[in-house]
Amino acid sequence: MILYGLQAFLYVKGMWALMPVLILPTAAFMVRTFILFHDCTHMALFKSSKGNIIWGHILGIFAFTPYYIWRKDHNRHHGTVGNLDKRGIGDIWTMTVDEYLNSSKFKRFYYRIYRNPIILFFIAPMILFGLLNRFPTRKYSKKNHISLLITNIGILVIAFIGVNLIGLTGYLIIQLVTLYFAGMMGIWLFYVQHQFDAVYWEKSKKWDFVKAAIEGSSYYKLPKVLQWFSGNIGYHHIHHLNPRIPNYNLPRCHKIISGIESPYTVTFF
Repeated sequence: MILYGLQAFLYVKGMWALMPVLILPTAAFMVRTFILFHDCTHMALFKSSKGNIIWGHILGIFAFTPYYIWRKDHNRHHGTVGNLDKRGIGDIWTMTVDEYLNSSKFKRFYYRIYRNPIILFFIAPMILFGLLNRFPTRKYSKKNHISLLITNIGILVIAFIGVNLIGLTGYLIIQLVTLYFAGMMGIWLFYVQHQFDAVYWEKSKKWDFVKAAIEGSSYYKLPKVLQWFSGNIGYHHIHHLNPRIPNYNLPRCHKIISGIESPYTVTFF
């Protein structure tokens, strides 16, 4: 919020040239907010279930993501990652080579567009967080509809305050640009943690939870500063082994658990 305030101050004072300096740090804090929200969806941030639900909804407003809807889809992801028979919920669309070769020309074209880096990292994040997360679908339960309504009302309240303080143009510039870069970072983290050579895939009959966690998740070894902003989510194989581990305990768990190591390590560079 302090960085948002500083950006607003620079905008009001006409010091627009200095605003880009604050964009990436503000977006990085938004990513960390999302990670805390993410821990709440796993009931991992607080001992109290009510605490996780209440703070999950509050953090979800700042992360532009409805709590109950994302919790359901993301927990489905944890229970099906690497399962060829249960793809499509909470993950990035992935086809096998045979599926791709046996698909129509249009589907192959659409698949290649979908997975193109420009679409996936520069366009899709705004569509997801800015649009898709704002509207309900028929499959939503009453609880999901209420969760979405709480998130949208919260966003509108903050927008109303921002517009009254610095005007519509100023608010949109600061909020949308921050959301854009934060979304890019978030999609990149999710992508790099499950999309790599020799990643684990199996049919349901042979699918194994532990193998899916260890061999289906990368270890993203980041510099300490980026590790903090990303809430240690780089220890993704540990996170998938037990999503109830809060983000601040993942490095310690990684250190003390012997014999468990992701086969694929990614560094920052």
